[in-house]
Amino acid sequence: MDQKNGSSFTGFILLGFSDRPQLERVLFVVLLIFYLLTLLGNTTIIALSRLDPHLQTPMYFFLSNLSFLDLCYTTSIVPQLLVHLRREDKSISFGGCVAQMFVALGLGCTECILLGVMAFDRYAAVCRPLHYTVIMHPRLCALMASASWFLGFATSSLQTVLTFLVPLCGRNKIDHFLCEMPPLLKLACVDTTVYESELLFVGVIILFIPVALITFSYGHVVRVVLRIKSAAGQRKVFGTCGSHLTVVSLFYGTAIYAYLQPSNNYSQDQGKFISLFYTIVTPMVNPFIYTLRNKDVTGAMKKVLCRGYDSR
Repeated sequence: MDQKNGSSFTGFILLGFSDRPQLERVLFVVLLIFYLLTLLGNTTIIALSRLDPHLQTPMYFFLSNLSFLDLCYTTSIVPQLLVHLRREDKSISFGGCVAQMFVALGLGCTECILLGVMAFDRYAAVCRPLHYTVIMHPRLCALMASASWFLGFATSSLQTVLTFLVPLCGRNKIDHFLCEMPPLLKLACVDTTVYESELLFVGVIILFIPVALITFSYGHVVRVVLRIKSAAGQRKVFGTCGSHLTVVSLFYGTAIYAYLQPSNNYSQDQGKFISLFYTIVTPMVNPFIYTLRNKDVTGAMKKVLCRGYDSR
């Protein structure tokens, strides 16, 4: 193995939680349950959006995109983590590490943009109800969803290339359970200030442009809601918008903590548990947040279940 260039590595070692074998056993069981719930919840959202005509609206089109994204995101990380939790060999090939980081970052960036698009959809529904179907035309919805995926993976390409340009000088032990920017930069044998500045600039753009769209959208939504005299009408708006804002808070809170703090303030242990939160917990709770008080989804679920029961 060439010790001068990280690109010639045959692989990395993901240390993960190897210093806590007792915790590894507990995490394996907990994460397996969470992963199965994530698969069940997000697959249900996608299936219901396809099967029930009442859910074939822009809101549920974007929600099914989010569910598919969450399925891909957890699947790109959790199965390998489960294997590593049960084995002593915690190695990952160089190509595998690059691929994991590219896919995970791409999906994360896509979610940033998609959450902003979903906020605009709520703005159009609440503030422009008479023009909603014209504004949120199916072609525009498909275009915005496609743009979210394209921009997300374009950003990931840039960030992945910048990260793996950093010289590692033979260091290959990553103190994390996945290939992620902060712990990879910790391996660098040179000053990473320039790299971090470039990555921070890209991160700020991809995080705060959607945040600006979310702030604009919900600023107008709040003004409209305050003019609604009916308490039932206010509850209905807050029901759908509140679910989205909860998801936004969970996702952006952890993303900002993980990616937008200086590396010298980065705690490996805190970073691991924060990563666990947005890798598995957030994708698992998203379907429950959106469906818990959503009569459309619960009604569609009852219809599908009754239809399946009657067909017997």
